[in-house]
Amino acid sequence: MNFQQLRILHEAVRHNFNLTEVANALYTAQSGVSKHIKDLEDELGVELFMRRGKRLLGLTEPGKELMPMVERILLDTQNIKHLSEQFARQDEGRLAIATTHTQARYALPSVVTRFRQTFPKVYLELHECGPREIVAQLRAGQVDIGIATEALADEEDLVSFPYYQWRHAPIVPVGHPLTGVEHLTLKAIADYPIITYYPGNTARARIDAVFERAGLMPDVVMSALDADVIKTYVELGLGVGIVAAMAYDPVRDSGLCLLDTSDMFEVNTARLALRRGHYLRDYAVRFILECAPALTAEQIKGAVFPKASLP
Repeated sequence: MNFQQLRILHEAVRHNFNLTEVANALYTAQSGVSKHIKDLEDELGVELFMRRGKRLLGLTEPGKELMPMVERILLDTQNIKHLSEQFARQDEGRLAIATTHTQARYALPSVVTRFRQTFPKVYLELHECGPREIVAQLRAGQVDIGIATEALADEEDLVSFPYYQWRHAPIVPVGHPLTGVEHLTLKAIADYPIITYYPGNTARARIDAVFERAGLMPDVVMSALDADVIKTYVELGLGVGIVAAMAYDPVRDSGLCLLDTSDMFEVNTARLALRRGHYLRDYAVRFILECAPALTAEQIKGAVFPKASLP
């Protein structure tokens, strides 16, 4: 048994048993991948994969029992590398963060600025993706920290901490009739054309649910992925925008007004997530503390390694 064979098992599951993709991920030949799998099965005396001809369909029962052990071995191997780097190059390295566009665009700039001032030799990667992909990248060890509002809190192999709370809110051009309404209602907003996030976006689902609970069906005339795009068309007078409230900046968005509807839209909690058992460099802990200063380094490391002494 060798390390390459374990990596192949891991990648086979990650790439849905497509050996071509496994070979590409490991920069090797597909024939070599197949041989490694066959050699490992011969050594163990059991088949690890269900097959149809040469095609892998899934894991056998022994394969399912083996995979958690493989994941632990690979994770600990990665941890050893990170531990050695921590002592050899304390303030140098790479920090990879997977987050949504909203967090990267509006929540993180000040945090990243402070972090870069403290750790100028740390190469910082921001991976913008959806919540489910953030979970997948954390599990695969591709990123160190995940940040999102959805999908992070209830995963058993992840540990997460609250980052900040936020709401959706309507925006209108300066001088819009709604800015003069003293007691604004959801019905008053729904009387105007709406511009908001595209269908399928988790933010859109939350916004739609608010109107549905009120028995309203707003006229959504335009949708977009990016709050900046939404704001552009709101400023042109094409409708009332509904975006994450942190996307509004009174200085930058001087042609727009954010309406006070704090009691209309539910509170959302953005969270920071880490893979349980993943060794964190000191600068990674520092990044988390920049986001959530109420935490301590001991709390973070204790949650990642709950049943063992810290590495």
